[in-house]
Amino acid sequence: MTYRLRPKTMYMMPTHFGPMSGPRQDPNGNMGVFDNDDRDTESLSVSFLSRADQLEDMLPDRFCLVGDPVVTVTANYMTNIGWLAGRGYAILSVTFNAGFQGAKEYVEGPFMAVLWENMTEPILTGREQLGFSKIFCELPNPIRDNGVVNCKASWDGFQFFEMKISDLSTVKLSDQEQPASLQKNKQSQGTLHYKYIPRTGVWGEVDAEYTVLTPRDSSRTIVDQSVGVGSVEFRSTTWDDMPTQCMIVNTLSRLEIVEYRAASIVRTKGARDLLNQRIVE
Repeated sequence: MTYRLRPKTMYMMPTHFGPMSGPRQDPNGNMGVFDNDDRDTESLSVSFLSRADQLEDMLPDRFCLVGDPVVTVTANYMTNIGWLAGRGYAILSVTFNAGFQGAKEYVEGPFMAVLWENMTEPILTGREQLGFSKIFCELPNPIRDNGVVNCKASWDGFQFFEMKISDLSTVKLSDQEQPASLQKNKQSQGTLHYKYIPRTGVWGEVDAEYTVLTPRDSSRTIVDQSVGVGSVEFRSTTWDDMPTQCMIVNTLSRLEIVEYRAASIVRTKGARDLLNQRIVE
């Protein structure tokens, strides 16, 4: 007997074995079970002032750069994730502030140009369900030595990224008094993404193409936070070294670093399941 998809249930390929368990649904097809999980996250961020024209070249149609051309590179290391039965994974993201003019609304927030992760399942669920520009890389835990925190990323053994943060000092201030590296953009409505899914067999045409928004999240509790001095480096690569990602890494490696603006390490508790992700109309 053939099967039919259950209505109002989230499926992912392969659908033949029932609803897919993931960050927004348990194995029985119940949504919202993992909302506001108890995960532990260590976020290491470095921001730098770049050139507006270089960032504008990465923006899709109807997007615009907002404010100074400041790029933020963030590495998150997460453990105790509910939907992974206590396991964890790491991510590396590149964002800068942008605005998007839809047919009905205008939205501002960090635009996520790319998001690397070191586990398959969050990549698939994030791309298909949420519209994040997620791809894979190797992200080992940070190395701490003589007061320097060092983060590295590689693909198939080729190291293409390095972040260093040093001279750390603890911050215990209210949000209004915090250094720039820890302050939130009050105008931001959340993080912007550009979802694109090609149409099978009709090459060059799309099945899905639209802007999506991850609304601002207030579910995380800050455990501790510190600021320091940071640096980032995307290393130029060749097609032989990174055949599927060289265009991404080389674009980022060419970004001019006019000056570094901020560096921080923040440890938080909790996260949402992002069922409130939505298309920007």
